[in-house]
Order: sequence, then C-alpha cells, then structure tokens
Amino acid sequence: MGLVSDARTAATLLRKALTGRKAVNDVRRTLAVRPEHPEHHYQVAVYFADGAVNMYQMRQWYKPLAELSKIWPVVVLSRSATGAQALLAEDAPPVAFVPTVRDLERFLLTQDIRVVLYVNQNTRNFQMFRYGRRWHVFINHGESDKMYMTTNQYKAYDYAFIAGNAARERLARVLWDYDLDRRTIQIGRPQADHYSGTLPYAPDERTVVLYAPTWEGDRPSAHYGSVRTHGEALVTALLATKRHRVIYRPHPRSGVVDPEYGAANQRIIAALAAANRTDAGAEHVYDDGPDLGWQLAAADVAIVDISAMVYDRLAVSKPLLITRPVDPAAIVDTHGYLSACEWLDVSDAPRILDETERVIRDPEAAARLAEWVTHYFGDTTPGAATQRFHEAVAHLMAEWDRWHELHLQDEPEDEVDEEAELDD
Repeated sequence: MGLVSDARTAATLLRKALTGRKAVNDVRRTLAVRPEHPEHHYQVAVYFADGAVNMYQMRQWYKPLAELSKIWPVVVLSRSATGAQALLAEDAPPVAFVPTVRDLERFLLTQDIRVVLYVNQNTRNFQMFRYGRRWHVFINHGESDKMYMTTNQYKAYDYAFIAGNAARERLARVLWDYDLDRRTIQIGRPQADHYSGTLPYAPDERTVVLYAPTWEGDRPSAHYGSVRTHGEALVTALLATKRHRVIYRPHPRSGVVDPEYGAANQRIIAALAAANRTDAGAEHVYDDGPDLGWQLAAADVAIVDISAMVYDRLAVSKPLLITRPVDPAAIVDTHGYLSACEWLDVSDAPRILDETERVIRDPEAAARLAEWVTHYFGDTTPGAATQRFHEAVAHLMAEWDRWHELHLQDEPEDEVDEEAELDD
C-alpha cells in the first residue's frame, strides 16, 4: 500500500508540475503580445499569490477596482502562473506576473506603489510585507462571522478595510492590543454597488430560490458545507413544485477533500438538468460562472451556509435562510447575525417550501433583517460604499504623502536584493 500511495503522490506532483509549466508558458506568451506596463504609473497594487482555484476571491473586486483605477491606477501582482492565467483571461485590472521575489522587486522599482491591497491570508503575503514605505492593507474577499475574520494575522497589516460595526465588534472581542481606531477603516461593501452578470432566464411568476452552499471544509471546526446534509433534500422538494426556479451556485472547491461531498454536488447538478428537460419553462440554473451579483439580487429567497455568502446576500437586504451545521464541532459565532438569523435545520430541509414562504411573508423577519443590514454594512444606498472605499484609499494616499515628506532624507535608494531568490 505504501508503494501505491507513493506512486500516486508522485503522479499528482508530476501533473501539478506539468500544469504549472504550461501555465507559465501561456502567461508569458500572452504578456509578450501586450503593451508593457508604463513606468511609474501604478499607485495601488493588489497582491494575489493564489492560483486559479481561488479566483473567486479576486473576481468580486474587479469592478470596484476598475472604478478606483480612474483615480489611482491599479495593478495586480500575481505570483502564481494559474492565477495570472485566469486574471489575463478575465475582466481583471492590469496584471504583472511576478513569480519570484526578484521579479517582484524589479517590478516595484519601476512603479510608484503606495498602497498594497490583500484579498486573503496566503502565507506568501509575507514576501510582500518586506517592502516598507507603502501601506499594506487587508481588504478580504468577503464579510462573515467565521474564525477567519478574527485571525491574529490582521496585526501584520498596516490597515484593514472592514465592512461595518459588526466587523469592528468582532475584532474587538478577539484581538488583544489591537488599535481598532487607528488601523481599521469602515467602507461597507463596495462590491454591492457593482453587481455583475445578466439573468440567464426570463423572469416570470416562479419563486426564485438561490442555494449557494460552501465547500465541505478541511477540519471539523469548519464543517459548514450543507450539500450532503441539506442540499439534496431541499433541491428535490423545490424541483418537484414546478412553481420554483432554483439557482444552484456551489463553492468551486466542493469535493476537494471529501469525494462523497463532491458526488452529492454532482447529483444536484444532474437533478437540475433533468428537471429542465421535463419541466418546460423551468429554467433552473447551475451557476459556476465568474459573475457574482445577479443571483443575489434576483432571488426571492436565498439558502446559504455559514460563509461569506451570508453577508453577500445580507447586503441585498432580502430574505435568507442559513443552514445549521450538522457537525457539533463546527464553530458558530453567535455574537453577530447568526445569533438572530433564520436557521434551516437538517430536519427542516425536506419542508423547505414552508420555510421559504415563512421568511418571505413574515414582516417581523423583514424588520430584523433591515437592522442587521445596517449593523454590518452601514449605509447601503447605491454608491455609498464605493464612496467610502475611495475615501479610505484617499486617506492612505494623504498619509503616504505626509510620511514621505517627513522621512524623505532618511530613505535609502531602492535596489534589487541579490539574495531574493533564496526566499522563494
């Protein structure tokens, strides 16, 4: 068995190496026919060290960054070949492919980067932290009450852009000796001002239900995924009515740890396809596209797991149900919205029709929802969050100017670190 396992591991590593090499070649060919980056042009960088599997963390920022770039030019510093490959194929900001630290340093020497934004906590972020004389800012890839949102890694950044009062309270409960007043800036959710995508169906009288579960998780404390426990039962019930339209948007990592979870995901996808063949006009949707927004705005009710999708939907201020994790080891933060949300227990999944009607019709549930929306995101008037995002970056630019003037005589000349390759 050991030899078989070793052989499989070797084959997996070989496949990854070949995929990576092909991606590097593809990226270099693509960049070779594009104009070179103008020197001393970019002032804001988004650092992204992940591959294609985590592109969902970047995509939601494309449009807010496009608006920001009208004021301060933005570039993505992509460290992974598959990530760069995906960015170059999509509507992303300009991309600099900097796979090695030396590549990164050489690019920085040609630019005027003053603010660096981070959408996740990849350990390779620390390779960028080595460069001072610029602000390092955690902007995250969503808002949620998961443990990820209170990691002590926040302290590694100069600043964090947070959504609202809920995030502030969450950090205050967990982080010791962290200066919230100085190091956090509330911006709401600017992504909500730029919902992307178009409806793939013709609206009619059907009740539209978005089911957007997360993946299975890689440890018991993060077992939030509901595909195996709730998903098949609730989708089966909704498909049977011929009065509902299901939009199914599973997490792109579904099944990467648990093959049975992946199998359940495939069965739901197959059930949607079968229902579309037998129910003319149903137009159920299996959604694995890059655009996120139309689903949130179009659904009459959303069913989501404990994940950033809770808060993506919350920002829309429309009815939603949260699946309650079955694993007792799954950590649920009941200080925030999850203390008063509309839970969907596994035993209630087959009765999803009653549950969806309840949250759609109940005025008290609607009033509670509105209060939580304000608590998490502040003013959700269209354009308000985008303005706060721009004001936050403007504040850091002004602070950069102030510090630059203060320490102008003390700053050494930039140079390429000839030992940089050792850090890759």
